[in-house]
Amino acid sequence: MITPESNQQTQHLTFHLAGEEYAVGILKVKEIIEYGTLTVVPQTPPSVRGVINLRGNVVPVVDLAIKFGMPPSSITNRSCIVILEVALDGEQGVMGVIVDSVSQVIDLPLSEILPPPAFGTRTKADFLHGMAKADKKFFLILDIDKVLAVDELRVHAAHDYSRTETLTGKELSQ
Repeated sequence: MITPESNQQTQHLTFHLAGEEYAVGILKVKEIIEYGTLTVVPQTPPSVRGVINLRGNVVPVVDLAIKFGMPPSSITNRSCIVILEVALDGEQGVMGVIVDSVSQVIDLPLSEILPPPAFGTRTKADFLHGMAKADKKFFLILDIDKVLAVDELRVHAAHDYSRTETLTGKELSQ
């Protein structure tokens, strides 16, 4: 969590997802690309919509809406993939996230970042650095390393696998 002890400025990229506005630290953002064809990879968590080829590198793409327990993102002409540099198993890696639209880059004094709410958001509080006010509304500042943590993705994959096994077992007994 960010503490408001300093007057330092930070920059954040804001974007929209399922009617809400979120932000990530600009230093995590490598680039923003147009939404294109994804290659689906079998037996990945539902939030991993597939992979893309980014200049010869395989980049996994996560649907943040699914990750946050919402219905999958509807792809429109404003949808895009934000390519982020994240900590993966202790090393730096690159992942993409699908967002409904990118809004702006905003300068934000650390003193204006509030602690994350304990309730009332669709996002797990663990995934948040805090929240800040822009104009008349708040936006949530994501801790993208925690959101895209490999361990978190593995937990979802294991959970989905066990659920599939249970359903298969029920279907066989009927």
